[in-house]
Amino acid sequence: MDSIKEKIQSKSKETRQEVTGKILSYSAIILIVAVVISIFAFVASKGIATFTQNHASLKDFFLTTDWSPTAVGKDGRPLVGALPMILGSFGVTLLAVLFATPFAIGTALYMTQIASKRGHRLLQIVIELLVGIPSVVYGFIGLSVVVPFVRTHFGGSGYGILSGSFVLFVMVLPTVTSMTEDSLRAVPSYYKSASLALGATEWQTIYKVILRAALPGILTAVVFGMARAFGEALAVQMVIGNATLMPKGLLSASSTLTSVLTMGIGNTVMGTVGNNALWSLALVLLLMSLIFNLLIKWIGRRGRF
Repeated sequence: MDSIKEKIQSKSKETRQEVTGKILSYSAIILIVAVVISIFAFVASKGIATFTQNHASLKDFFLTTDWSPTAVGKDGRPLVGALPMILGSFGVTLLAVLFATPFAIGTALYMTQIASKRGHRLLQIVIELLVGIPSVVYGFIGLSVVVPFVRTHFGGSGYGILSGSFVLFVMVLPTVTSMTEDSLRAVPSYYKSASLALGATEWQTIYKVILRAALPGILTAVVFGMARAFGEALAVQMVIGNATLMPKGLLSASSTLTSVLTMGIGNTVMGTVGNNALWSLALVLLLMSLIFNLLIKWIGRRGRF
């Protein structure tokens, strides 16, 4: 005990380095927290202005379909119905994750349970390459390949939620696959050994034991994939059609929160109704990111119990 007190009270080089390291660490943490709070405060102040300064109705914003911020309705309020964009964002996100999850789980199972070291390395390289491809490249591929494919085989103009889902499916696949692989590898090896020793086949062990033990991690991977898809802008914007109308189906041109934001934010003046309405869409995106993170934390806590 005395030696610890002497170390604290001493002015040795090691003690000074320890104190300096703590100061730098805490300063970095405070800076990160301040930046996050500042971003939330800035976006919230701009997004709320639509309802406090321009007197838009919160109910109309979430439940109506007329998006024309520069126009005024019969009640004298701006037409800022964001329901088509909200539904479009959820539509492409859920459909993309629905497509990606079976492929991601199958690939992760192959990499962890079946593949040889060479096969694992090959698939790992492919996944890393998919992660590194820029969004604009995915958008161009979607415009050149996916849109004509959908137009030929499903009908319509080719632009719509289905095309956006196909593009996002490829974009979120490496994220979900990598996290699912980590979850499967985290399952203790004696689970598999005990199951095989009790007479279960390898596929029964994978389905009944390994997948169930890794389920919280797999669900976390799926939510991460949803968060990745929900916030994607450029690639979706190039293939979805960008029509601020209620989607009538998977093949009709639609829009998402991010596509409307990227197309309109450069054409508005700060402080105007149109600009404030776009900031309101950004606030919805920010809140959705927070909800996704809270959901991930909740899944993690449930998995530990």
